[in-house]
Formats: sequence, structure tokens, C-alpha cells
Amino acid sequence: MILQALVQHYENLAQDGKVSKPGWCHAKISYEIDLNEDGTIKAITPLKQEEERGKKKNWVPSKLCVPEMVTRSSGVSANFLCDNAKYLLGIDLEGANQRVIDCFQAAKEKHLSILKNTDGGMAKAICSFFEHWDPEVAQENDAVKEHWEELNEGGNLIFGMRGKYAQDDEFIQKTWNDQQNRSQEGELGACLVTGEKAEIARIHRGIKGVPGAQSSGAALVSFNAPAFESYGKEQSYNAPVGKYAEFAYTTALNYLLSQREYTFQLGDSMIVFWAESAKKEYQEMFFLSLDPQPDNQEQLKNVFGNLKKNIWVDTNNIKIDPEQKFYILSLAPNAARLSVRFFYQNTFGSIMQNIEKHYKRMEIVKPSWENRSYLGIRKMLLETVNLNSRDKTPISNMAAMVLKAILADDRYPASLYTDTMIRIRAEQGNITYGRAAILKAFLIQNYKWKEGEHYMGLNEECKEPAYVLGRLFAVLEFIQKDANPGINTTIRDRYFNSACATPASVFPVLIKLKNSHIKKLERTSAGTKVYYEKLLTELMGRIEMKEDSSGFPKRLSLDDQGKFMLGYYHQTQKKYEKKEDK
Repeated sequence: MILQALVQHYENLAQDGKVSKPGWCHAKISYEIDLNEDGTIKAITPLKQEEERGKKKNWVPSKLCVPEMVTRSSGVSANFLCDNAKYLLGIDLEGANQRVIDCFQAAKEKHLSILKNTDGGMAKAICSFFEHWDPEVAQENDAVKEHWEELNEGGNLIFGMRGKYAQDDEFIQKTWNDQQNRSQEGELGACLVTGEKAEIARIHRGIKGVPGAQSSGAALVSFNAPAFESYGKEQSYNAPVGKYAEFAYTTALNYLLSQREYTFQLGDSMIVFWAESAKKEYQEMFFLSLDPQPDNQEQLKNVFGNLKKNIWVDTNNIKIDPEQKFYILSLAPNAARLSVRFFYQNTFGSIMQNIEKHYKRMEIVKPSWENRSYLGIRKMLLETVNLNSRDKTPISNMAAMVLKAILADDRYPASLYTDTMIRIRAEQGNITYGRAAILKAFLIQNYKWKEGEHYMGLNEECKEPAYVLGRLFAVLEFIQKDANPGINTTIRDRYFNSACATPASVFPVLIKLKNSHIKKLERTSAGTKVYYEKLLTELMGRIEMKEDSSGFPKRLSLDDQGKFMLGYYHQTQKKYEKKEDK
């Protein structure tokens, strides 16, 4: 399904002229070798362009369409018309050695064999260059000497003459295309992607742009050991994919990964997404829903509002079809290969509805200074990590599973809940707005907490013991703070974790401490004392008393611990809300 969707996407992109045709590819080019008609080097011209990346400006290579490049892992294998300085000039910073000589010789043989019968001045100039160029005296050439260090940095070079690139020459293009059509060296078989009989690709091209994977490209389909083979099929013949399908899916995936504005990094995974129609408006709207920023919260609210009204018009006045198929692919690095974390497809309307349901579950009362209506997926996952550590990335597999659960309106992974609780415990009960929202959403979706959707703020009618105990703990902390203004360490720092897990062992102690704090309040503010006593009486009355204990549960389950934390958070926000009202 993944390869079929990518092949179809390639065909849509090819119709719009956004990707190269079979036999061609886009590559990053750093320099042009400008030739005279006799094949001598006239000049070497830099092709790098200044590009702004964040706050910095960098010189980056130009992206040009060139003949399809070979997949190199080891050994010597030359490209046609586009390669590094070892192959096209036979030079290296370390000086002449046998490998550099072999590289240049391979490039020479390839170019002469392809261009020997090609008409046109460009082809003749390139042939003349390879016939007369001597790598041993390359450094004596003025043009090479001027850019010696830059040429040896590993960037790609191309040939040109009189302001025209070699790959754009019509005679050379015809020769290259004819050769691609004649080359049928591999096995013939039924392509698993297209279903047609075709030449099967022995090695699949690398995929670039996944952080952590090999920068030269990592394989999505690859077999490199007998243990992975079956029925005597070696390498990629084990999963027969025709050469056209192989070229199409790798080209489409590389194109998607090169579009930075339409990719989304989550942990160690790179998320790519596309509509079946290849229209970028769907990608823009999906990206907005995943990673809303403070300045576009209102825009996302309008998108979800239009969704309910079945109005699908974006800012460019382009009609968005809710029935349009939409694909999301999560890729992670795995040495020289790529792992597929998940692949999800659905109609665009259904995906957006599921994302809105997630945000609805995440709705919760917030501090007055928090003006975000939607907490993006990436910001949400940051609530599960220690922001004081060097590595601030969430657990990789968990991050991808959370996104998949949101897209499919499925159960959240348990690790999202437990990791959030671990962070709260590690910080002695520091329940931020984001962490409280995660607990609430998880309890609603996974534990079917029926009253959860009404728990955006404090639910004073709730009689669930865990939720009431969380409220009670917050009130006991308020009493301590009001009785001891300016106190640095409260009961939250010492007792929160144990009160959350084993209430029966902690709350009797806290009640005794409360009595001394109430006496202090009586001397300073009798009205405050009366208010707290009424609140305590109400909360204690909601806890069912037992014959053998004070009524406090001996231990709370994981879902009850989440309710305890929510009760504490809600009661705390209610306290601040009252102060703001006054």
C-alpha cells in the first residue's frame, strides 16, 4: 500500500512538472566545469546560492535535474555528467592514489562509451576533455587551482559550455534516453506494485532527508543477508518491484522529504504527508492542525468551525474536498535502512475530525497567562520529558504511536500516560496545564471516563474518591500556605507522591498538620478559617467511611492516580480563579 500510494503520487507530481522523469533525478550541484570547444577547461563556476535557514544565511548547492545517479555503497561506480571531483577530475586532497585513478578511469570509460556517437559540440567537448585530461597535473590548471579545496569537499560537479549545462543539450538528452530504453539487464517478473510484467530493480535508490539515517540515503526496501532471502531470491529480487515503480516511489518520497514546510519531525521520526491529488493546500491545512503556533490559533479554530458547517475553503479560495484521500507516513532511521513507524490513510475530512476530537478532549481550564486554545502534538509530548536535560526528545516509539492514535481516534498508548505521571512525580506534583490536559484526554479515551468531557474545570458534584482526594490535598496545601505566608516547602513537596499512591498512609498525618495550621488562621483571619472548614467538611463527607479505617483508600490504581492529579489541578486553578475575580 505504501509503495502504491507513492507511485500514484509520483505520477501526479510528474503531470505538474514537479519531479523528474524516469532516467533522471534532481541532485545538489556545487560547481560547473565550463569547457571550451576543444575540451579544455575555461573556468570553474560556483553554483551555490545563499539561502536563509532560520536566523542564519548559508550557501547551499543548486538543485538541478541530471541523469539518474547510481546507488553507491562501496567499490567504484561512475555517474553520467554529474559526480564529485574524484570521478570527473581525478583529484583528491590526499593526493593521487589508486582509488582516485580508478574513479576517474571509470568516469572516462562511461562518458566515452555513451557519447562516442553523439552529435553536437557539447558531446564532442566532453569526449575531448576525458581523452586529454591528465589528473596528475590537474593542480597546475588555473581554474582548478583557484577552487582546489572547495572542489575536494565532496560536492557534485557538472559540465557546461557557453552558458548551457551538458544535461540540457538536446543531443545528449536523446542519447541518454535511448540508452535507458535499451537497457534490459535484470530479471523480468511481475511487479508487486503495478501488477505488470517488467524488469525488476535489483537495488533500490536511497531515501534522503530522514534525520539520523545515512546522509547519502537509506533504503526503504533492502535485503543484505541470506537470512532475509527466500526461495533463492537475492537482494531486492526477493520483493519484486519493477524499475519504473522503484524509480517512481523513491522519487516521490525524496521529493516529499525535501519539502521542509510539509514535513514534521516527531522524536526520531520524520512524518511526511500528502493528498492523493498532490495539492499542497491539504498539506498546509494538515500541518497547521498538527503544529499550531500562538499566532495562528484563531485560523485553526476557523478551520474546525468550517468543518462542522461543511465549509471547506482555505485562504487561497481553493475548495477542499473532505472525501479526498490523505496519506501519512512515519519513517525512522535504522542504520543504512529506514523503519516504517506507521502508515495511515483515510479521507481528509475524517482525519481533521479526529484531530479536532483530540483537541476537544484536551480542553481544560488554564492559567490566565496561557492564551493558546490548541496545544500542538509536539508541545504536548514535551510535557513528558525533563526540560532541564540535554536530550529533550520524547520516547521515539511512543511519540509516533501517539500521533497514530490521534489520527485514527484510537486509544492513546499507555506510555503517554505513565511518562506524564513520572514527570509529575519527579517534580513533586508540578502539574502544568499540558500535563493535566494529557491526563484528562487519556482518561476519557482509554478509561471511558464518562464525566470526563465535563471536566474542563472543577467538577464540584463529583463523588469519585480519587478525584475528591486530589481536591482535598489541594485545600490542605492552601491552608498551610495561608497560615505560613512566604513558605518555601509545602506538603506538596514532601507528601504529594505518597498521597497520590497510598492515601491511607498519608492523609491522617496531613489532617493532624492541618489542625495546627487552622489554629494559626483563627488568630489572623477568622473568615478564612470558616471558609476552609466548610470546604473540608464538604470534601470529607464525599469520602465513604469504612469500619476498619478512616475511609481513605489504602492504594490508588493508575487511572485513579490520574483522577487524583486532576482533582488537585482543578482545585488549584479554582483558587487562582477566585483571586482574579476579586
